[in-house]
Amino acid sequence: MKACMWYNNRDIRIKETPAPKPGPKEMLVKVISCGICGSDIVEWYRLPRAPLVQGHEIGAEVVQTGDSVTKYKPGDRVFIAPKVPCRQCYYCKNGRYPQCSQVQERLPGGFAEYILVPETIIEHGTYLLPDHVTHDQSTFIEPLACVIRAQRLAEIKEGQSVLVLGCGMSGLLHVKYAKSKHARVITTDINAKRLELSRQAGADLAIDARDNVLQRLFAETGRKADAVIICTASMAAVKQAWECVDKGGAVIFFAVPGPDKDVTVPINDFWTKEITILTSYYCGPPDLTEALEAIASCKIFVDDMITHVLPLHEIEKGFQLVEEGKDSLKVIIRPNE
Repeated sequence: MKACMWYNNRDIRIKETPAPKPGPKEMLVKVISCGICGSDIVEWYRLPRAPLVQGHEIGAEVVQTGDSVTKYKPGDRVFIAPKVPCRQCYYCKNGRYPQCSQVQERLPGGFAEYILVPETIIEHGTYLLPDHVTHDQSTFIEPLACVIRAQRLAEIKEGQSVLVLGCGMSGLLHVKYAKSKHARVITTDINAKRLELSRQAGADLAIDARDNVLQRLFAETGRKADAVIICTASMAAVKQAWECVDKGGAVIFFAVPGPDKDVTVPINDFWTKEITILTSYYCGPPDLTEALEAIASCKIFVDDMITHVLPLHEIEKGFQLVEEGKDSLKVIIRPNE
């Protein structure tokens, strides 16, 4: 079978490897669709584990199951989470699933024709897809689940104003989910096309990030934002977040600058204003369930964010499209085409 081995964003190789065979408690799935996540192109984050097969937004079809697997059968259409929490450790019991200290197994990367799913992920991280949910749509389940968790941590609710900095795929999912909660949403970006897409996604106001965002906020809404969600690694966005969050509000780092960048927090100012600073890294089982339900019910429409669908041999082009961020939003790889 073919698999994509990632060494860095400029060195991505398609390799032939033996097709895996499932043991008694494993199952073999055929990867139909796998999205390229924004984190897949972040080299400082991925390089320590390179070379590796990437891809964690997976829609697949069950091909073969081990003798002890009864939960799924060949032909089942599934979404598979890249890892699952133990549900028993201190962090899991307190709802901090991304910090689970007992995660031992991870799903093999989805940029391959077939992958072997281990027992733990079969039992707790595999989800049957409703007939009307496509494999391409299923690649949004994990990123939407991350959005759901971030907004829950920030306690975003009806009537609040939410400022989303960066209108890539994650930013647009934040727009759509915040609007589903009847929040007022303002977006920024330096890409005019993405700003227009944010309007189409439901944003009440879209501002060029190079403008005086704080001034525009006051002109349009009369106040700062209750929540500011950073969906870009730009240091300028961090500065805007500090300026634009209202008293008692929250700044959520959904994306972060590189480790070589120093972020200075205006803590004395924030102390009296009681500003909350949050980071949101991943998601948990409840978020994945809610995300699947939101997509299946069309509460969150995702098809309009798919800009490119490519075969495995064009994956390097896919990475370039995501890295450039000009004409792409969701880039999906179909390994078996």
